[in-house]
Amino acid sequence: MIHRSYLVRQVCPVLLMLLVACLSGCASHVDRLREARERFHAGDLAGASDALDRQLKRSRTDSDALLLDKAVVELASGRPDQAEQTLRGVRDRFDYLEQTSAGEKALSMVTDDNREAYAGEDYEKILLRAFLALANLMDDGQDANAYALQVGQKQEQIIQAAADAQGNNPKAGYKRVALGAYVNGILREETHVDYDDVARAMVRVVSWEPEFRPGRVDLQRAQSGHHSQTGHGVLYAFTLVGQGPYKEEVAEEPSSAALLVADRIISHNGEHTLPPTIAPIKVPRVVLPYNAIRSVGVSVEGQPAGQTETITDVGRLAVQQYEAVYPEVVGRAVARRVLKKGIVFGAKEATGVEKHSLASFALDAAGVAWEATETADTRCWGLLPDRIQVLRIELPAGQHRIGLQPLGPNGPIGAVAETVVPIADGRNTYLLATFPHDRLVGQILVSRRPDGGSPGQMR
Repeated sequence: MIHRSYLVRQVCPVLLMLLVACLSGCASHVDRLREARERFHAGDLAGASDALDRQLKRSRTDSDALLLDKAVVELASGRPDQAEQTLRGVRDRFDYLEQTSAGEKALSMVTDDNREAYAGEDYEKILLRAFLALANLMDDGQDANAYALQVGQKQEQIIQAAADAQGNNPKAGYKRVALGAYVNGILREETHVDYDDVARAMVRVVSWEPEFRPGRVDLQRAQSGHHSQTGHGVLYAFTLVGQGPYKEEVAEEPSSAALLVADRIISHNGEHTLPPTIAPIKVPRVVLPYNAIRSVGVSVEGQPAGQTETITDVGRLAVQQYEAVYPEVVGRAVARRVLKKGIVFGAKEATGVEKHSLASFALDAAGVAWEATETADTRCWGLLPDRIQVLRIELPAGQHRIGLQPLGPNGPIGAVAETVVPIADGRNTYLLATFPHDRLVGQILVSRRPDGGSPGQMR
């Protein structure tokens, strides 16, 4: 018969090893991302890139989240081709990681969710494809339509996959991203022949983003079969406005309180005590910074031409979609805590320690420390804008001086940034600028082919 003291000596080291494994991941992703966010929003793109590169060298499980931010820096720095390549790599890995790893799931249940490879939130998977379309528009435009179509396809796939056998679907009410349909529509409109396709795309835009007022005008124009008057082309000024959503760690107080009550009941009535719930259950929540900027005013040759309007409210999308899956996030955190308590309880059963003995106290202490090492999974795409906006302007063919000025609730809040844009007869030209606050960050990007380009095939 195995002596109890021998079992204690065997079980305690196992708990300690689990504790050590947890301690290695105590720093959260939001802490590691802080420097890059601060430098990016201050306009220091080189510093933001360096900060991300340093974290990528140290990173194991959050590299793809960091690469999403790297792509935003590359895009703002005037390297849309490199941003596209980075985003495409993350897209493909996210798709691969949708195949659940049983081993990673098991490890995360005795540590925390940071032990799993990050596969992206639903809104990130969708916006990733939207950013691919924008990046490609700023380059040669050959694959922009394929990426735009992927936005809608991915939305449908995510929603359909969430339905259970009883027909319940927590993602059925997901708000749709209209940007993909919008890009598809404006590219088809440029062909001057596919107006039925344009109209179908704009119907989706109006349905999915009813507050986007230009959508109704775009739909009417498509139904009339008109792109632009002779001798004119169209400028689409896209802007990335405000500082977008990110995750932070919060304590799930109701669940922590419920576990505390359960601890007391079992410890009082059972043969063995449970490790007391001292450390709260920690979960990630999506938060939105306050943004003074509301839109971007656009001028042509110094004369006001309008202001950008929201085609995709990134912040609202992120909060709404994350709230839909939040009960599952909390449930997983509670299940993890119960499993850890169960392991300690099982160790006491196996070793036969007495209820109030020193060995029992030691196991409880190890259990408390084990639970305290949990950190919420705050991995996220931290450099997303709060809103993606656009303004359509029809202009005579030729060179035009375009000005962009950040606007707050009561008017201008920053200086005008200018660039020269070529407009081709009957064609679209695209512009992209990043305004996280009261000034431009990085460059104003202008599409490299003002004569347009035929929509490409899916890559």
